[in-house]
Amino acid sequence: MAPHIAVYAFSAIPLLAVPFAWGWGLGWTDLIIAAAFYFVSGLGITVGAFHRYFTQGSFKANRPLKISLAAAGQMAVQGPVIIWVAEHRRHHAFSDREGDPHSPWLFGTSVAALARGFWHAHMGWIFDRDMSNQQRFAPDLLADKDIVRANKYFWVWTIVSVIGPAVIGGLITMSWAGALTAFFWAGLVRVALLHHVTWAVNSICHMIGERPFSARDRSANFWPVALLSFGESWHNLHHADPTSARHGVLRGQRTSRPG
Repeated sequence: MAPHIAVYAFSAIPLLAVPFAWGWGLGWTDLIIAAAFYFVSGLGITVGAFHRYFTQGSFKANRPLKISLAAAGQMAVQGPVIIWVAEHRRHHAFSDREGDPHSPWLFGTSVAALARGFWHAHMGWIFDRDMSNQQRFAPDLLADKDIVRANKYFWVWTIVSVIGPAVIGGLITMSWAGALTAFFWAGLVRVALLHHVTWAVNSICHMIGERPFSARDRSANFWPVALLSFGESWHNLHHADPTSARHGVLRGQRTSRPG
């Protein structure tokens, strides 16, 4: 129960505090640090570590790159790599059907059912504690000693992701005030924002948007989320061709390809 409460607190409290803290100590130093950490952890979740590489095997990586991607993805503070991958593979196996851990369509199509479904798909599913079976959905990662070790030290990368901005901000400004504002804006708020962007792909991109490709679910492309999600919201292609290393392939879509 405690980890789930922590996730809710992490994802809700910083964003709820933003209207009250807006303008307080927010400077270019905080924004640059936040952008850098958002870039590393965001790409760790989407292009590399958790989604395209570990979940789908969309490209090959040597050992140093593999370990680096695991670390970068875990800096998003969305859970250890093996748990994240098991959940996402289960999502693909049962997408928008019974068994999908976060489909917005599990409760019906009425307005009330879709409102409940949106909440469930966005973040309510985390509180259900319906953990995916790692032996079934991630046996390859359980057999990889490097990934098992990375999974074990998820807490280390959580500390780096949250406290790192404060250390950098304090050193740049040579002040405790600079450390505190960087901790809040580049640490807490940045992590919370990335959580909601990732969850928006689970919720919004399975409810509304364009569906140019044939998929056996309701995955859709929703362009307003594309920039913040590094192209993840071109979600219809991902479900039509899960092993594709590219996010968007149609003209005008922002695409991203592992290097």
